Amino acid sequence: MEGPVRGERSADGSPRIHGAARSRTTNVAASRLPVHYGWVVVGTGTLSIFACLGFGRFALGMLLPSMASSLSLSYSQLGWIGTGNFVGYLAAVLVCGALAARLGPRLLIFAALLLVAASMWLMSSAGGFTSLLLLYAATGVGSGAANVPVQGLVARWFDASVRGRAAGFVSIGSGFAIIVSGRLIPFINRREGSGGWRTSWMVLSLAVAAIAVLALLLFRNRPEEKGLRPYGSDAAPAAAAPAAAPAHPRFHARGSVWLLGFIYAIFGYTYAIYVTFIVTALVRERGLTESAAGTFWSTVGLLSLLSGPVFGGLSDRLGRRAGLMLVFSFQLAAYVLAGAHLPGAFLWLSVGLFGLVAWSVPTIMVAAVADLVGVDRALPAFGFITFFFGVGQIAGPAVAGVLAERTGTFSSSFFMAAALAGVAIAASAFLKRASAPA
Repeated sequence: MEGPVRGERSADGSPRIHGAARSRTTNVAASRLPVHYGWVVVGTGTLSIFACLGFGRFALGMLLPSMASSLSLSYSQLGWIGTGNFVGYLAAVLVCGALAARLGPRLLIFAALLLVAASMWLMSSAGGFTSLLLLYAATGVGSGAANVPVQGLVARWFDASVRGRAAGFVSIGSGFAIIVSGRLIPFINRREGSGGWRTSWMVLSLAVAAIAVLALLLFRNRPEEKGLRPYGSDAAPAAAAPAAAPAHPRFHARGSVWLLGFIYAIFGYTYAIYVTFIVTALVRERGLTESAAGTFWSTVGLLSLLSGPVFGGLSDRLGRRAGLMLVFSFQLAAYVLAGAHLPGAFLWLSVGLFGLVAWSVPTIMVAAVADLVGVDRALPAFGFITFFFGVGQIAGPAVAGVLAERTGTFSSSFFMAAALAGVAIAASAFLKRASAPA
């Protein structure tokens, strides 16, 4: 029987385990869990998205009104602050494939979340537009460098038959963060007054730092590290992890990947307009209090908890093409209702429709890319299409902010988003069956 070599010990003083003995040890440890360890990865991924996107990006919508009042920021400056975050996100996407190959996704996610936490803490003492812009761009770098490897881990830990559903559960982290921020930030502002937004950034920073530590403790880069195969797979586990995928693979089904990138760019452009400005529009144009607007925003978060699992699961059954067309149809209606000056019930319908599908597109994109290029190339391939997503995010808030500055209303920006959602529906119809589940 193979066992530890006599007298040989590891750095912590314990006997060093070799070969088959190590494999048996990890298999025994994994078998003691009541669920497949892939679901631990999903749960940790949910918390990571809660931190890097939920707090790192979507909390901004609740903070903008008080920041604008305290620092006398214009509509266009608010738009550029949001765009600065997306510029940082895009910069991270360009290099995170290479960084993940060098460091491994687990360490990269940990470092990225620490960057998000540090930049948030510094934002609490920002004195004006320039410092906010630069610091929030740094938050974007951390958000992108955490989000892409988290999605890549899901592709590694789950078979194509359940990949959409698993990615959907990860995406609900953003929804939970919206619920929390929609309640927490108005509460802090009521207690702290005009400087409450500074306290909010500090509280969010501490939460992100705690999640960074959990991510380091719980993530594993591959199922083989636990002696497991991907959840839902009938294949035997590999004896050792294969070599890391190159940062820029030569993608199969190249045309479909580029088309996915185009569709993802439209999503980035349109959803960024909505999440950045819907609360500001409700407060400044519809006369809602910050607390009432927070209720609308929390409703988006509550409904979005279903968006990833439900529509990711539907894409597993119906195909990625049908899933994307359905999601963009919901978003088109939400944008039209946000732009039209209709009674309050239609605002509820707008946030309801948007919330129901809020994180569905990233969920479906993770699954579609892995279907096309395989799990080993999914992380860099997802980074590739996320580049287009990042470009859309950069342009959306900046254009919408300038447009609102000139027209005095965000209605035209929401109508622009609706028109582009229609383009995305048409483009999704051209996706080949190769982007449906394998």
